[in-house]
Amino acid sequence: MSVNKVILVGNVGKDPETRYLEGGTAVCSFPLATSETYRNRDGERITNTEWHNIVLWRGLAEIAEKYVRKGSQIYIEGRIRTRSWDDRDGNKRYTTEIVGDNMQMLGKRADETRIQEDQGSTSAPQAPSQPKDSGTGNEFSDVSPAPDESDDLPF
Repeated sequence: MSVNKVILVGNVGKDPETRYLEGGTAVCSFPLATSETYRNRDGERITNTEWHNIVLWRGLAEIAEKYVRKGSQIYIEGRIRTRSWDDRDGNKRYTTEIVGDNMQMLGKRADETRIQEDQGSTSAPQAPSQPKDSGTGNEFSDVSPAPDESDDLPF
């Protein structure tokens, strides 16, 4: 048995490029940046950024074309694929990409807020509304807060 599964949460590096194949199948690609931050032995804050080539097909590609923009934070679930081809000079070239099977947009884009304020509505998907407070306090009050990012652990 083998597993080829990737889960990424990162920021889109540039607006997605979408093209349509002869049969009308949509394919969309864009770079996604993931970063990790830690402190070295001298206490310096070090950030390593990894760039991933994301490829989405069919309906997921059309959704990305409509709603994903440079800077968007997204969740991608998919698999790693390496392709090869010969360039114009006859050299063998390789690329590794993440073929997305699932995508979730995270956060809220500033221009969506502006559209809502200016027009009262937007065609972009909205986050589900939060339940109203019942007066008993925060329903997550017994959950510990997120760890401090200034932590010096490397993971």
